[in-house]
Amino acid sequence: KLHSDLDKGVGTVKYTLSGDGAGTVFTIDETTGDIHAIRSLDREEKPFYTLRAQAVDVDTKKPLEPESEFIIKVQDINDNEPKFLDGPYVASVPEMSPVGAYVLQVKATDADDPTYGNSARVVYSILQGQPYFSIDPKTGVIRTALPNMDREVKEQYQVLIQAKDMGGQLGGLAGTTTVNITLTDVNDNPPRFPKSIFHLKVPESSHVGSAIGRIRAVDPDFGKNAEIEYNIVPGDGGNLFDITTDENTQEGVIKLKKPLDFETKKAYTFKVEASNLHLDHRFHSVGPFKDTATVKINVLDMDEPPVFSKPVYTMEVYEDTPVGTIIGAVTAQDLDAGSSSVRYFIDWKNDVDSYFTIDATEGTIATNELLDRESTAQYNFSIIASKVSNPLLTSKVNVIINVLDVNEFPPEISVPYETSVCENAKPGQVIQTVTAADKDLSPAGQRFSFRLSAEASNKPNFTVHDYRS
Repeated sequence: KLHSDLDKGVGTVKYTLSGDGAGTVFTIDETTGDIHAIRSLDREEKPFYTLRAQAVDVDTKKPLEPESEFIIKVQDINDNEPKFLDGPYVASVPEMSPVGAYVLQVKATDADDPTYGNSARVVYSILQGQPYFSIDPKTGVIRTALPNMDREVKEQYQVLIQAKDMGGQLGGLAGTTTVNITLTDVNDNPPRFPKSIFHLKVPESSHVGSAIGRIRAVDPDFGKNAEIEYNIVPGDGGNLFDITTDENTQEGVIKLKKPLDFETKKAYTFKVEASNLHLDHRFHSVGPFKDTATVKINVLDMDEPPVFSKPVYTMEVYEDTPVGTIIGAVTAQDLDAGSSSVRYFIDWKNDVDSYFTIDATEGTIATNELLDRESTAQYNFSIIASKVSNPLLTSKVNVIINVLDVNEFPPEISVPYETSVCENAKPGQVIQTVTAADKDLSPAGQRFSFRLSAEASNKPNFTVHDYRS
């Protein structure tokens, strides 16, 4: 209400209003000076208005007093609930954290006047999420409320937080938000084999370096905490094998280091240890973070080709040996459990192979034609051995036959000689040296003897001296 001391109540004074909201928010009764709000006020929209008032003479329109300025302050009422502007929230905390471990701080804002009353005094509480988590009613800090919370039992929690103004008292307004909390993994679980014995069947024909089987230890942890290293426990049974970790599946891949032979050894038994790579010292008291299982490998018999007793066979035969003479034999055996009979064949590649034959059952090699060392001194061919029970399974071996020389050629004077001599040559003078050659393969140290033929010895003019060289 505005009032001038010059106003005697007889209608000679007129009141006017100007400034913030004059005529739109506020109006004044020109006669009485009463000021009224003509629409609802919102402190959060505009907390105060600066107005100017004037008292003028009704007749002369002249100011009766200087213009005065005054402020209308909008007094707050609790008409705004607290709001979580950053919600919903996402947070995480390691599993097995102690009680009181910090998780997250939430904050609600209230548009009401914090300087007047309790309209903006917020108190936090948990509507959903107990007894796992707690919240400080003043600061909004969320902490763990239970010990030994296990990610492998429950990983995700949805916590409903309420912020209530008026200091949480009855009649206060409230707002809510959701906090999605994830328990992050720690290495609190050792790897464990689901069974104590793993049985594998492996063909004896498996290649060295090939994967022959997989075993797996289970670790409920996650990521690097679940990474497993496998090792074969040293012992007699595992020296033919190796084990590595499949990084994608965390399985132990057993590989072959040396060839298998069913006929030599039919089964192997060894132990495998699975251990975590990344340990957490806080859980050492739980026990060793490793486990052991037994692996039994049964070798499967495979039908294998015959095996020759030698890698190469070398034989000798004289060149004048009669056709059909046995000069040697090859031997191959079936080492499989069934012990099939073996058949032998010459691997025909050219006409030279026809000089020999082989007994299909006994493996004996005989001449098939007369041999001539001076024509061919050595023969090299292959013999094939196949199993009667499975002719497709074959082995091959090289046979080298050296043809030995027989003294079948007489020595021959190397070249025709024409010799001249002076008529006055002295007795005993050497007038010609004669040499000889033999088509046969001369043994080491063989010598020729020289003498005059019977008809020449009747002519005493010349003699031959044998130097024995």
